[in-house]
Amino acid sequence: MKIFIDQGHNPQNPNAGAEANGVREQDVTYEVGVRLAELLRSNPFFEVRLSRNSPTEQLGVSNATSLAARVNAANSWGADYFISLHCNASSITSASGSEVYVYSQSSRAYPLGEDILVGLHNATGLPNRGMRINPSLYVLRLTTMPALLVEMGYLTNTTDANLLSTNPQSFARGIYNGMLQYFQLA
Repeated sequence: MKIFIDQGHNPQNPNAGAEANGVREQDVTYEVGVRLAELLRSNPFFEVRLSRNSPTEQLGVSNATSLAARVNAANSWGADYFISLHCNASSITSASGSEVYVYSQSSRAYPLGEDILVGLHNATGLPNRGMRINPSLYVLRLTTMPALLVEMGYLTNTTDANLLSTNPQSFARGIYNGMLQYFQLA
């Protein structure tokens, strides 16, 4: 099973991520992605590629070319699933938890997202904010395989931000456990 892990955003602009409470989204997504890849590679069922192979790797020269580089890498490799890692932000600092975006409810990514959300909740204790449909998101719209975008937690919430920055392994483990459940490997 070929899994493409997209660590959302670049280390710096263009396409840098959100920042709050002293935590940068692009640093968290890189760390969680590397750790998730290690977990997946420990299981012979999975083959894995990352969008960013070093913490300083820049993809593209604009938002559009950064997103295109991620999608094109997954499409040309023939990935079976595309998982884009992100951190959320809100003007409501009490907002907390994980949610997953997919292109449509009929996508095979939808039940995978449900299992990942359960895995994240069990591993981190953060609320499961549920599944969301968003066919306008570039990485969901232009991938040729089932794709999901995981908002792991809120950088604008001090509890979520602290957990994202100090325990990225819990997020990698939660996503991995959800994947094991989905692929009936648990």
